[in-house]
Amino acid sequence: MHHELEKHYVNRVGWLRAAVLGANDGLLSTTSIVIGVAAAEPERHIIILAALAGMIAGAMSMAAGEYVSVSSQEDTEKADLMREKRELETMPEIELRELARVYENRGVSKETAMQVATELTKHNALEAHARDELGINEITQAKPLQAAMASFGSFAVGALLPFTVSLLAPIHQMVYFQYGFSIIFLMVLGAVSARTGGSHMGIAMLRICFWGTVAMGVTALVGHFFGINVS
Repeated sequence: MHHELEKHYVNRVGWLRAAVLGANDGLLSTTSIVIGVAAAEPERHIIILAALAGMIAGAMSMAAGEYVSVSSQEDTEKADLMREKRELETMPEIELRELARVYENRGVSKETAMQVATELTKHNALEAHARDELGINEITQAKPLQAAMASFGSFAVGALLPFTVSLLAPIHQMVYFQYGFSIIFLMVLGAVSARTGGSHMGIAMLRICFWGTVAMGVTALVGHFFGINVS
Protein backbone atom coordinates (compact mmCIF):
# COMPACT_ATOMS: atom_id res chain seq x y z
CA MET A 1 0.00 0.00 0.00
CA HIS A 2 1.48 3.33 -1.05
CA HIS A 3 1.19 6.35 1.21
CA GLU A 4 1.62 9.75 -0.36
CA LEU A 5 3.00 12.44 1.91
CA GLU A 6 0.87 15.56 2.21
CA LYS A 7 2.37 18.50 0.32
CA HIS A 8 2.88 21.76 2.17
CA TYR A 9 4.05 25.12 0.87
CA VAL A 10 4.58 27.14 4.06
CA ASN A 11 8.24 26.09 4.26
CA ARG A 12 8.81 28.08 1.05
CA VAL A 13 7.30 31.32 2.30
CA GLY A 14 10.56 33.03 3.34
CA TRP A 15 12.62 32.66 0.18
CA LEU A 16 9.58 32.65 -2.13
CA ARG A 17 8.39 36.04 -0.91
CA ALA A 18 11.83 37.61 -1.33
CA ALA A 19 12.46 35.97 -4.72
CA VAL A 20 9.05 36.84 -6.22
CA LEU A 21 9.14 40.38 -4.86
CA GLY A 22 12.67 40.88 -6.20
CA ALA A 23 11.93 39.51 -9.66
CA ASN A 24 8.69 41.47 -9.98
CA ASP A 25 10.34 44.66 -8.83
CA GLY A 26 13.39 44.12 -11.04
CA LEU A 27 11.29 43.56 -14.13
CA LEU A 28 8.64 46.16 -13.47
CA SER A 29 10.75 49.02 -12.12
CA THR A 30 13.47 48.66 -14.75
CA THR A 31 10.93 48.34 -17.57
CA SER A 32 9.08 51.38 -16.27
CA ILE A 33 12.31 53.38 -16.16
CA VAL A 34 13.19 52.34 -19.71
CA ILE A 35 9.69 53.11 -20.99
CA GLY A 36 9.70 56.52 -19.31
CA VAL A 37 13.11 57.40 -20.73
CA ALA A 38 12.27 56.00 -24.17
CA ALA A 39 9.06 58.03 -24.29
CA ALA A 40 10.98 61.19 -23.41
CA GLU A 41 14.28 60.71 -25.24
CA PRO A 42 14.47 57.95 -27.89
CA GLU A 43 18.26 57.61 -27.94
CA ARG A 44 19.56 54.05 -27.52
CA HIS A 45 22.65 54.88 -25.44
CA ILE A 46 20.54 56.88 -22.98
CA ILE A 47 17.97 54.08 -22.73
CA ILE A 48 20.66 51.42 -22.19
CA LEU A 49 22.35 53.53 -19.52
CA ALA A 50 19.03 54.06 -17.74
CA ALA A 51 18.31 50.31 -17.81
CA LEU A 52 21.77 49.44 -16.48
CA ALA A 53 21.63 52.04 -13.74
CA GLY A 54 18.14 50.94 -12.73
CA MET A 55 19.21 47.29 -12.60
CA ILE A 56 22.32 47.85 -10.46
CA ALA A 57 20.82 50.46 -8.13
CA GLY A 58 17.59 48.50 -7.72
CA ALA A 59 19.32 45.19 -6.95
CA MET A 60 21.54 46.82 -4.32
CA SER A 61 18.60 48.70 -2.83
CA MET A 62 16.45 45.58 -2.65
CA ALA A 63 19.23 43.56 -1.00
CA ALA A 64 20.01 46.29 1.53
CA GLY A 65 16.36 46.91 2.34
CA GLU A 66 15.59 43.22 2.75
CA TYR A 67 18.66 42.68 4.92
CA VAL A 68 17.82 45.58 7.24
CA SER A 69 14.15 44.59 7.45
CA VAL A 70 14.76 40.92 8.19
CA SER A 71 17.65 41.76 10.55
CA SER A 72 15.21 43.82 12.63
CA GLN A 73 12.92 40.80 12.78
CA GLU A 74 15.87 38.60 13.76
CA ASP A 75 16.89 41.01 16.53
CA THR A 76 13.38 40.92 17.96
CA GLU A 77 13.31 37.11 17.84
CA LYS A 78 16.70 36.85 19.56
CA ALA A 79 15.61 39.27 22.29
CA ASP A 80 12.45 37.24 22.91
CA LEU A 81 14.41 33.99 23.03
CA MET A 82 16.96 35.41 25.48
CA ARG A 83 14.18 36.68 27.72
CA GLU A 84 12.43 33.33 27.53
CA LYS A 85 15.68 31.52 28.37
CA ARG A 86 16.19 33.67 31.48
CA GLU A 87 12.63 33.04 32.61
CA LEU A 88 13.06 29.30 32.18
CA GLU A 89 16.16 29.44 34.38
CA THR A 90 14.67 31.65 37.09
CA MET A 91 11.03 30.52 37.23
CA PRO A 92 10.64 27.13 35.50
CA GLU A 93 7.38 26.22 37.27
CA ILE A 94 5.63 29.38 36.14
CA GLU A 95 6.88 28.85 32.59
CA LEU A 96 5.66 25.24 32.68
CA ARG A 97 2.15 26.32 33.66
CA GLU A 98 2.27 29.05 31.03
CA LEU A 99 3.12 26.50 28.33
CA ALA A 100 0.35 24.18 29.56
CA ARG A 101 -2.16 27.06 29.27
CA VAL A 102 -1.13 27.52 25.63
CA TYR A 103 -2.22 23.94 24.91
CA GLU A 104 -5.38 24.34 26.99
CA ASN A 105 -6.36 27.37 24.90
CA ARG A 106 -6.02 25.17 21.81
CA GLY A 107 -8.64 22.77 23.15
CA VAL A 108 -6.54 20.22 25.05
CA SER A 109 -7.78 19.09 28.47
CA LYS A 110 -5.99 20.48 31.53
CA GLU A 111 -4.40 17.15 32.48
CA THR A 112 -3.24 16.39 28.95
CA ALA A 113 -1.95 19.92 28.47
CA MET A 114 0.19 19.66 31.60
CA GLN A 115 1.49 16.24 30.52
CA VAL A 116 2.42 17.53 27.05
CA ALA A 117 4.05 20.63 28.51
CA THR A 118 6.05 18.54 30.98
CA GLU A 119 7.31 16.10 28.34
CA LEU A 120 8.22 18.83 25.87
CA THR A 121 10.00 20.79 28.59
CA LYS A 122 12.10 17.74 29.44
CA HIS A 123 12.93 17.29 25.75
CA ASN A 124 13.78 20.92 24.96
CA ALA A 125 12.13 23.63 27.02
CA LEU A 126 13.35 26.63 25.02
CA GLU A 127 12.35 25.07 21.70
CA ALA A 128 8.87 24.29 23.01
CA HIS A 129 8.32 27.84 24.28
CA ALA A 130 9.79 29.38 21.13
CA ARG A 131 7.53 27.34 18.87
CA ASP A 132 4.26 27.27 20.82
CA GLU A 133 4.39 30.47 22.88
CA LEU A 134 6.36 32.85 20.65
CA GLY A 135 5.56 31.31 17.23
CA ILE A 136 9.22 31.00 16.22
CA ASN A 137 10.38 27.88 14.37
CA GLU A 138 12.83 26.84 11.66
CA ILE A 139 10.37 27.68 8.88
CA THR A 140 9.45 31.19 10.04
CA GLN A 141 12.78 32.14 11.60
CA ALA A 142 14.31 35.29 10.14
CA LYS A 143 17.34 34.77 7.87
CA PRO A 144 18.64 38.19 6.77
CA LEU A 145 21.52 37.08 4.54
CA GLN A 146 19.41 34.51 2.71
CA ALA A 147 16.64 37.06 2.14
CA ALA A 148 19.11 39.71 0.94
CA MET A 149 20.83 37.35 -1.51
CA ALA A 150 17.49 36.13 -2.84
CA SER A 151 16.30 39.71 -3.35
CA PHE A 152 19.52 40.81 -5.07
CA GLY A 153 19.66 37.83 -7.42
CA SER A 154 15.97 37.82 -8.29
CA PHE A 155 15.91 41.59 -8.93
CA ALA A 156 18.91 41.30 -11.24
CA VAL A 157 17.33 38.38 -13.11
CA GLY A 158 14.06 40.28 -13.52
CA ALA A 159 15.87 43.44 -14.68
CA LEU A 160 17.88 41.53 -17.30
CA LEU A 161 14.84 41.27 -19.58
CA PRO A 162 14.22 45.02 -20.08
CA PHE A 163 17.98 45.58 -20.27
CA THR A 164 18.31 42.98 -23.05
CA VAL A 165 15.29 44.42 -24.88
CA SER A 166 16.86 47.89 -24.68
CA LEU A 167 19.89 46.48 -26.52
CA LEU A 168 18.00 44.69 -29.29
CA ALA A 169 14.58 46.27 -29.86
CA PRO A 170 14.02 48.83 -32.65
CA ILE A 171 14.50 52.25 -31.14
CA HIS A 172 11.25 53.77 -32.41
CA GLN A 173 9.18 50.82 -31.16
CA MET A 174 11.08 50.51 -27.87
CA VAL A 175 8.09 51.31 -25.67
CA TYR A 176 5.90 48.66 -27.31
CA PHE A 177 8.60 45.98 -27.24
CA GLN A 178 9.34 46.70 -23.59
CA TYR A 179 5.67 46.50 -22.64
CA GLY A 180 4.98 43.35 -24.68
CA PHE A 181 7.92 41.32 -23.41
CA SER A 182 7.39 42.50 -19.84
CA ILE A 183 3.73 41.52 -19.77
CA ILE A 184 4.54 38.06 -21.13
CA PHE A 185 7.29 37.60 -18.56
CA LEU A 186 5.07 38.93 -15.77
CA MET A 187 2.44 36.34 -16.69
CA VAL A 188 5.03 33.57 -16.60
CA LEU A 189 6.41 34.84 -13.30
CA GLY A 190 2.94 35.07 -11.78
CA ALA A 191 2.13 31.53 -12.89
CA VAL A 192 5.42 30.14 -11.54
CA SER A 193 5.06 31.89 -8.17
CA ALA A 194 1.45 30.73 -7.83
CA ARG A 195 2.41 27.18 -8.75
CA THR A 196 5.33 27.19 -6.31
CA GLY A 197 3.20 28.62 -3.54
CA GLY A 198 0.20 26.39 -4.28
CA SER A 199 -2.21 29.26 -5.01
CA HIS A 200 -4.52 30.01 -7.97
CA MET A 201 -2.50 30.79 -11.11
CA GLY A 202 -5.19 32.78 -12.95
CA ILE A 203 -5.68 35.28 -10.14
CA ALA A 204 -1.93 35.73 -9.66
CA MET A 205 -1.37 36.33 -13.38
CA LEU A 206 -4.27 38.78 -13.66
CA ARG A 207 -3.18 40.74 -10.60
CA ILE A 208 0.44 41.11 -11.64
CA CYS A 209 -0.44 42.04 -15.25
CA PHE A 210 -2.97 44.67 -14.18
CA TRP A 211 -0.65 46.48 -11.80
CA GLY A 212 2.27 46.08 -14.18
CA THR A 213 0.28 47.77 -16.93
CA VAL A 214 -0.69 50.61 -14.58
CA ALA A 215 2.93 51.19 -13.54
CA MET A 216 4.30 51.15 -17.08
CA GLY A 217 1.46 53.28 -18.40
CA VAL A 218 1.98 55.99 -15.81
CA THR A 219 5.74 56.19 -16.41
CA ALA A 220 5.19 56.28 -20.18
CA LEU A 221 2.85 59.26 -19.78
CA VAL A 222 5.29 61.02 -17.45
CA GLY A 223 8.17 60.44 -19.87
CA HIS A 224 6.11 61.55 -22.85
CA PHE A 225 4.91 64.82 -21.30
CA PHE A 226 8.31 65.52 -19.74
CA GLY A 227 9.95 65.03 -23.14
CA ILE A 228 7.50 67.39 -24.80
CA ASN A 229 8.03 70.08 -22.15
CA VAL A 230 11.81 69.83 -22.35
CA SER A 231 11.70 70.02 -26.13
